[in-house]
Amino acid sequence: MKRPFLLLFLLLLATGNLLRAQTAASRLVPFRQGGKWGYADQARRLVLPLRYDEAGPFVEEIAWVRQGPRYGYIDSGGNPVTPLQYARASTFLLGRATVELNGETFDIGPTGRRLTEPAAPEPEEEPLEHGDLVRRDGKVGFRFTVGSGSVPAIYDEIRENYNGLLFVRQGAKWGVVNSSGKLVQPVRYDAIRLTGNLQFPVVQLGQLFGYLDEEGNTLTEIRYPQAEPFLGDVARVLAPDGQPGYLNANGQEFWEER
Repeated sequence: MKRPFLLLFLLLLATGNLLRAQTAASRLVPFRQGGKWGYADQARRLVLPLRYDEAGPFVEEIAWVRQGPRYGYIDSGGNPVTPLQYARASTFLLGRATVELNGETFDIGPTGRRLTEPAAPEPEEEPLEHGDLVRRDGKVGFRFTVGSGSVPAIYDEIRENYNGLLFVRQGAKWGVVNSSGKLVQPVRYDAIRLTGNLQFPVVQLGQLFGYLDEEGNTLTEIRYPQAEPFLGDVARVLAPDGQPGYLNANGQEFWEER
């Protein structure tokens, strides 16, 4: 095998591993009841008790938690991976997380050990394009390379999510077209977030946000003051009560008010 093809194969393999790590189903989801956090299963049954002041998602089987001003990490059994000692802590990705301790910022590994080697650059995903833009009279349409579907050149902008959906803009409003060329969401949204995990698009109406599913159908109501892209099968939002909370890939809300 020639070296360029070997390098390409290794890059694709690394990219696939990264995507699987980011999208693997989480057994537990951060669950808030009132002002306390624990973890629930996908049926919203509490598994790890409500003992934290804030909790993050499990990624690579490790999650950050906070008690008072200090952060630490636990495993999926609720066992501590690190003490609650950090002033800041990020979610694990590719075997490392960034923390702040005593005014110093550095990365740790999945055992809590400080890492000294620099982080490897994340491999860039080479998306599989599903067709070509068609331009006519100052407008843009789309011709799919598989099947006979097409989108007429009536839009001002078209963006792909590379999972079979097109985001289309007319004037200042956005809609969604599926891989058959059907408009599955009318051109009514003020914005569709075009960064992060586009498998579950974040849509905006006025000052509120919601999510669509993989097919472009409505996953949640447009009711959240803030909404982050999905990380794996969970997403962090600001709930209507002004406190953070999490959703799963079915759009279920993992919080309760006392």
